[in-house]
Amino acid sequence: MNKLDQLITTFDLGLRTVFASPHAGRPYPGAGPEADLSEAEKAQAAALMRVNHVGEICAQALYAGQALTAKNEGVRAELEQAAREETDHLAWCETRINELGGRKSLLNPLWFGGAFGMGVVAGLLGDKWNLGFLAETERQVEAHLDGHLQKLPEADAKSRAVVEQMKVDEAQHAQTAVDHGGAPLPFPVKQAMRFAANVMRQTASRI
Repeated sequence: MNKLDQLITTFDLGLRTVFASPHAGRPYPGAGPEADLSEAEKAQAAALMRVNHVGEICAQALYAGQALTAKNEGVRAELEQAAREETDHLAWCETRINELGGRKSLLNPLWFGGAFGMGVVAGLLGDKWNLGFLAETERQVEAHLDGHLQKLPEADAKSRAVVEQMKVDEAQHAQTAVDHGGAPLPFPVKQAMRFAANVMRQTASRI
């Protein structure tokens, strides 16, 4: 696929990610009876799942940008495989938001554009940094999901099942990136990533 075709495919991905409902390739982890949650608990869980949904919007964009500028075909293939698995997460989060009567973030186009730009830059720095960025992103997402498991209502088994499966997948993606030569990122870069992620979380929980 030449660069023009890749750009067209990426643009199409952006439209589908932001405006269409994705379809998961794996069964929905949250299948099962709904717990008797209060309105406040539903609102809390929906806000947390909205943040997770935004994270998956960003993951699609990051991987698309990284794959577009990756120099090695093997690295590109790994990024594309991770993106396919993240599509499951995107679909699961949207399903759970709908079940809880919540809504997606109104800023999803902005989240996608910003994350795509970061992915392009990571890819341009070279494959070892590209994979290192992927590994660090997944580690931070795994820690973020751990936090959400502490904040979700105890009775909300459906949301918990979704988040727990996402956490397993993120850890696997991080390890795969390291196994393929991902380099540890400098501490200031990790801190900048955490700061950007915190801004996203705080904003997406409200808007």
